[in-house]
Amino acid sequence: MDLPSLLALAWPVMLQGTAYTLLFAVASMIFALPLSGAITLVRVLRVPVAQRLVALYVSAMRGTPLLVQVFIVYYGLPSIGIEFSPITAGILALTLNVAAYMSESLRGSIQAVSQGQWLAGTSLGLTRTQTLRHVVGPQALRAAVPSLSNSLISLIKDTSLVSVIAVTELMLATKELISTTFQPFPLYLAAAGVYWVLSSSFEQVQRWMEKRLAFPH
Repeated sequence: MDLPSLLALAWPVMLQGTAYTLLFAVASMIFALPLSGAITLVRVLRVPVAQRLVALYVSAMRGTPLLVQVFIVYYGLPSIGIEFSPITAGILALTLNVAAYMSESLRGSIQAVSQGQWLAGTSLGLTRTQTLRHVVGPQALRAAVPSLSNSLISLIKDTSLVSVIAVTELMLATKELISTTFQPFPLYLAAAGVYWVLSSSFEQVQRWMEKRLAFPH
Protein backbone atom coordinates (compact mmCIF):
# COMPACT_ATOMS: atom_id res chain seq x y z
CA MET A 1 0.00 0.00 0.00
CA ASP A 2 1.48 3.36 -1.02
CA LEU A 3 1.72 6.21 1.49
CA PRO A 4 -1.15 8.40 0.17
CA SER A 5 -3.54 5.42 0.24
CA LEU A 6 -2.36 4.49 3.72
CA LEU A 7 -2.91 8.00 5.06
CA ALA A 8 -6.32 8.21 3.40
CA LEU A 9 -7.31 5.00 5.17
CA ALA A 10 -5.75 5.94 8.49
CA TRP A 11 -6.84 9.58 8.78
CA PRO A 12 -10.51 9.07 9.82
CA VAL A 13 -9.59 6.45 12.42
CA MET A 14 -6.72 8.51 13.84
CA LEU A 15 -8.90 11.62 13.88
CA GLN A 16 -11.46 9.83 16.04
CA GLY A 17 -8.66 8.61 18.30
CA THR A 18 -7.34 12.17 18.57
CA ALA A 19 -10.79 13.36 19.64
CA TYR A 20 -10.78 10.83 22.49
CA THR A 21 -7.26 11.90 23.45
CA LEU A 22 -8.39 15.52 23.70
CA LEU A 23 -11.49 14.48 25.63
CA PHE A 24 -9.41 12.64 28.22
CA ALA A 25 -6.81 15.41 28.51
CA VAL A 26 -9.16 18.39 28.70
CA ALA A 27 -11.77 16.73 30.94
CA SER A 28 -9.10 15.45 33.34
CA MET A 29 -7.47 18.87 33.53
CA ILE A 30 -10.82 20.59 34.19
CA PHE A 31 -11.59 18.22 37.06
CA ALA A 32 -8.01 18.25 38.36
CA LEU A 33 -7.76 22.03 38.69
CA PRO A 34 -10.25 22.44 41.56
CA LEU A 35 -9.10 19.19 43.17
CA SER A 36 -5.45 20.25 43.15
CA GLY A 37 -6.44 23.68 44.45
CA ALA A 38 -8.31 22.12 47.37
CA ILE A 39 -5.38 19.81 48.15
CA THR A 40 -3.00 22.77 48.08
CA LEU A 41 -5.19 24.82 50.41
CA VAL A 42 -5.40 21.97 52.92
CA ARG A 43 -1.63 21.59 52.98
CA VAL A 44 -0.71 25.28 52.95
CA LEU A 45 -3.25 26.20 55.61
CA ARG A 46 -2.23 23.12 57.64
CA VAL A 47 -5.75 21.82 58.21
CA PRO A 48 -5.56 19.23 61.03
CA VAL A 49 -5.95 15.55 60.05
CA ALA A 50 -6.92 16.46 56.46
CA GLN A 51 -3.37 17.68 55.87
CA ARG A 52 -1.95 14.23 56.59
CA LEU A 53 -4.62 12.49 54.50
CA VAL A 54 -3.99 14.61 51.39
CA ALA A 55 -0.22 14.26 51.86
CA LEU A 56 -0.70 10.47 51.86
CA TYR A 57 -2.85 10.75 48.71
CA VAL A 58 -0.25 12.86 46.90
CA SER A 59 2.52 10.46 47.89
CA ALA A 60 0.51 7.45 46.66
CA MET A 61 -0.35 9.05 43.32
CA ARG A 62 3.20 10.19 42.67
CA GLY A 63 4.77 6.98 43.95
CA THR A 64 2.84 4.46 41.85
CA PRO A 65 2.68 4.09 38.05
CA LEU A 66 -0.30 5.67 36.31
CA LEU A 67 -0.90 2.38 34.50
CA VAL A 68 -1.42 0.63 37.85
CA GLN A 69 -3.82 3.37 38.91
CA VAL A 70 -5.86 2.88 35.73
CA PHE A 71 -6.05 -0.86 36.44
CA ILE A 72 -7.16 -0.23 40.03
CA VAL A 73 -9.94 2.16 38.98
CA TYR A 74 -11.25 0.05 36.09
CA TYR A 75 -10.56 -3.54 37.16
CA GLY A 76 -10.09 -3.28 40.92
CA LEU A 77 -12.99 -1.12 42.11
CA PRO A 78 -15.72 -3.38 40.61
CA SER A 79 -14.66 -6.06 43.11
CA ILE A 80 -15.98 -3.80 45.90
CA GLY A 81 -19.10 -2.79 44.00
CA ILE A 82 -17.86 0.38 42.30
CA GLU A 83 -17.91 0.16 38.52
CA PHE A 84 -17.23 2.76 35.85
CA SER A 85 -17.44 2.84 32.07
CA PRO A 86 -14.06 2.83 30.31
CA ILE A 87 -14.23 6.56 29.50
CA THR A 88 -15.25 7.52 33.04
CA ALA A 89 -12.60 5.25 34.54
CA GLY A 90 -9.93 6.73 32.28
CA ILE A 91 -10.86 10.32 33.12
CA LEU A 92 -11.04 9.52 36.85
CA ALA A 93 -7.63 7.83 36.93
CA LEU A 94 -5.99 10.64 34.94
CA THR A 95 -7.67 13.29 37.11
CA LEU A 96 -6.54 11.75 40.38
CA ASN A 97 -3.00 11.36 39.06
CA VAL A 98 -2.48 14.80 37.54
CA ALA A 99 -4.17 16.57 40.48
CA ALA A 100 -1.45 15.23 42.79
CA TYR A 101 1.31 16.62 40.57
CA MET A 102 -0.47 19.92 40.06
CA SER A 103 -0.99 20.37 43.80
CA GLU A 104 2.75 20.05 44.31
CA SER A 105 3.37 22.65 41.58
CA LEU A 106 0.92 25.04 43.25
CA ARG A 107 2.33 24.39 46.73
CA GLY A 108 5.87 24.98 45.49
CA SER A 109 4.82 28.25 43.84
CA ILE A 110 3.16 29.43 47.05
CA GLN A 111 6.22 28.55 49.09
CA ALA A 112 8.36 30.50 46.60
CA VAL A 113 6.56 33.73 47.48
CA SER A 114 8.61 35.59 50.06
CA GLN A 115 7.61 35.41 53.71
CA GLY A 116 7.39 39.18 53.68
CA GLN A 117 4.17 38.94 51.66
CA TRP A 118 2.56 36.87 54.41
CA LEU A 119 3.77 39.36 57.01
CA ALA A 120 2.39 42.23 54.94
CA GLY A 121 -1.02 40.58 54.89
CA THR A 122 -0.91 40.06 58.65
CA SER A 123 0.05 43.70 59.22
CA LEU A 124 -3.03 44.73 57.22
CA GLY A 125 -5.24 42.67 59.52
CA LEU A 126 -5.85 39.86 57.04
CA THR A 127 -6.25 36.27 58.16
CA ARG A 128 -3.93 33.62 56.73
CA THR A 129 -6.69 32.51 54.36
CA GLN A 130 -7.35 36.09 53.20
CA THR A 131 -3.63 36.71 52.71
CA LEU A 132 -3.38 33.58 50.60
CA ARG A 133 -6.36 34.61 48.49
CA HIS A 134 -5.58 38.28 47.94
CA VAL A 135 -1.81 38.63 48.30
CA VAL A 136 0.13 35.38 47.95
CA GLY A 137 -2.22 33.41 45.65
CA PRO A 138 -2.13 35.74 42.61
CA GLN A 139 1.66 35.90 42.74
CA ALA A 140 1.98 32.14 43.11
CA LEU A 141 -0.40 31.51 40.21
CA ARG A 142 1.81 33.50 37.85
CA ALA A 143 4.81 31.41 38.85
CA ALA A 144 2.85 28.16 38.55
CA VAL A 145 1.68 28.62 34.94
CA PRO A 146 4.70 26.90 33.29
CA SER A 147 4.58 23.85 35.56
CA LEU A 148 0.79 23.57 35.25
CA SER A 149 1.12 23.74 31.47
CA ASN A 150 3.77 21.03 31.59
CA SER A 151 1.31 18.87 33.53
CA LEU A 152 -1.26 19.30 30.77
CA ILE A 153 1.25 18.45 28.05
CA SER A 154 2.32 15.36 29.98
CA LEU A 155 -1.34 14.49 30.44
CA ILE A 156 -1.87 14.49 26.66
CA LYS A 157 0.84 11.86 26.31
CA ASP A 158 -0.35 9.90 29.35
CA THR A 159 -3.77 9.41 27.73
CA SER A 160 -2.14 6.63 25.69
CA LEU A 161 -2.26 4.46 28.83
CA VAL A 162 -6.06 4.33 28.84
CA SER A 163 -5.84 2.14 25.73
CA VAL A 164 -5.35 -0.77 28.15
CA ILE A 165 -9.04 -0.50 29.13
CA ALA A 166 -10.23 -0.71 25.52
CA VAL A 167 -10.76 3.00 24.87
CA THR A 168 -9.85 3.75 21.28
CA GLU A 169 -7.80 6.89 21.82
CA LEU A 170 -5.01 7.84 19.43
CA MET A 171 -2.52 5.13 20.37
CA LEU A 172 -4.99 2.24 20.34
CA ALA A 173 -6.45 3.51 17.05
CA THR A 174 -2.91 3.49 15.61
CA LYS A 175 -2.28 -0.04 16.86
CA GLU A 176 -5.53 -1.27 15.31
CA LEU A 177 -4.57 0.28 11.98
CA ILE A 178 -1.15 -1.38 12.12
CA SER A 179 -2.76 -4.76 12.77
CA THR A 180 -4.68 -4.47 9.47
CA THR A 181 -2.18 -2.60 7.26
CA PHE A 182 1.13 -3.97 8.62
CA GLN A 183 2.69 -0.51 8.24
CA PRO A 184 4.05 0.32 11.70
CA PHE A 185 6.68 2.92 10.82
CA PRO A 186 4.55 5.52 8.96
CA LEU A 187 1.58 5.06 11.30
CA TYR A 188 3.59 5.41 14.50
CA LEU A 189 5.32 8.40 12.92
CA ALA A 190 1.93 9.93 12.12
CA ALA A 191 0.73 9.32 15.71
CA ALA A 192 3.88 10.98 17.05
CA GLY A 193 3.20 13.93 14.77
CA VAL A 194 -0.34 14.29 16.12
CA TYR A 195 0.89 14.22 19.73
CA TRP A 196 3.50 16.82 18.82
CA VAL A 197 0.91 19.11 17.23
CA LEU A 198 -1.37 18.82 20.27
CA SER A 199 1.48 19.52 22.67
CA SER A 200 2.69 22.48 20.59
CA SER A 201 -0.81 23.93 20.58
CA PHE A 202 -0.95 23.85 24.35
CA GLU A 203 2.53 25.37 24.51
CA GLN A 204 1.11 28.35 22.62
CA VAL A 205 -1.71 28.60 25.16
CA GLN A 206 0.92 28.50 27.92
CA ARG A 207 2.83 31.43 26.38
CA TRP A 208 -0.40 33.41 26.02
CA MET A 209 -1.27 32.80 29.68
CA GLU A 210 2.21 33.79 30.81
CA LYS A 211 1.90 37.10 28.95
CA ARG A 212 -1.58 37.70 30.36
CA LEU A 213 -0.46 37.03 33.94
CA ALA A 214 2.94 38.69 33.69
CA PHE A 215 3.77 41.39 36.17
CA PRO A 216 3.53 44.88 34.63
CA HIS A 217 6.86 46.53 33.94
